[in-house]
Amino acid sequence: MNIPAPYLLMLGDSHDPLAIKTARGIHYWRPEKCLGQLRLNDGVPSLGLPEMDANIAYAQGAKTFVLGTANAGGVLAEHWIPMIVEAIEMGMHVASGLHQRLADVPAIADAAEKAGVQLFDLRHHAEKLDVGNGKKRSGRRLLTIGTDCSVGKMFTTLALEKAMKARDMKATFCATGQTGILVEGKGIAVDAVISDFIAGATEALSPACDADEWQLIEGQGSLLNPAFSGVTMGLLHGSQPDALVLCHEANRPHTRHMPHMPMPAVEDIMELGLSLAKLTNPNPRFVGMAINTSALSEEEAKVYLKEMEEKHGLPATDPVRFGVENIVNHLVTSYEG
Repeated sequence: MNIPAPYLLMLGDSHDPLAIKTARGIHYWRPEKCLGQLRLNDGVPSLGLPEMDANIAYAQGAKTFVLGTANAGGVLAEHWIPMIVEAIEMGMHVASGLHQRLADVPAIADAAEKAGVQLFDLRHHAEKLDVGNGKKRSGRRLLTIGTDCSVGKMFTTLALEKAMKARDMKATFCATGQTGILVEGKGIAVDAVISDFIAGATEALSPACDADEWQLIEGQGSLLNPAFSGVTMGLLHGSQPDALVLCHEANRPHTRHMPHMPMPAVEDIMELGLSLAKLTNPNPRFVGMAINTSALSEEEAKVYLKEMEEKHGLPATDPVRFGVENIVNHLVTSYEG
């Protein structure tokens, strides 16, 4: 899918800051795509964008009405439907990362058909995909893999893209989750892909490219997470990674939402990741470690990162606190000589 910008970000009616994390991610990484915000009450956290409704946004050039909020169960709230229909009738496309399909709501589907606009259901991939074939393709690829879910794989991948582009390197972010797709404007949400086709979807996301281009593929799940290991495996084989970046959260006590499952050791993920990656790339290597140190003070974080560097022989950083320049430096030294 290819989502036209600029966006009007609908922030919903929840007072919980976490409810607008999708919109916040879009605004953080692609502020130029964000024309305005629509809050349904004054208690909704603000992104600091101009407040506007669909009429004003469309008049100012907005092309897509983005549901930048999430609610329990990922279900479309009934009172949002008239507002979405109004945006469609103005001529705006609509994008949603909710589990419930926009196209399954008759009022929305009928309005979109009449207006000739697109409905982007990010969690429901409708286009035909092939299974993976493992054939070598030109260009270079980097994949972020994690010790668990929600350890910063998207943030790290986007931070690497930004740092690499600042050096005039050819770098392309390949989005594999709904927030990443809205950030980039295109991609495939791999949690919407039947497992047999995840590797093929990843090959389609990162096709043959110039020899000096880096395709940076947003990781998902974890090889040692009992719920989400399959998606990681498909991404690993489909991306054929030349380079890997390990993402981790310091002091996370157990696998997310699974107090009965201890966190895997970093070295176990790295050893397993390299072994499995060799199926489609004979010489993958880790080039750095991106670690969420939010549970530590800044001084504690610096000590922790230094210890990780000494233990694993790789540059380690917290991308939020310290950036990713040390990882990019190592990547350039490793592959550019």
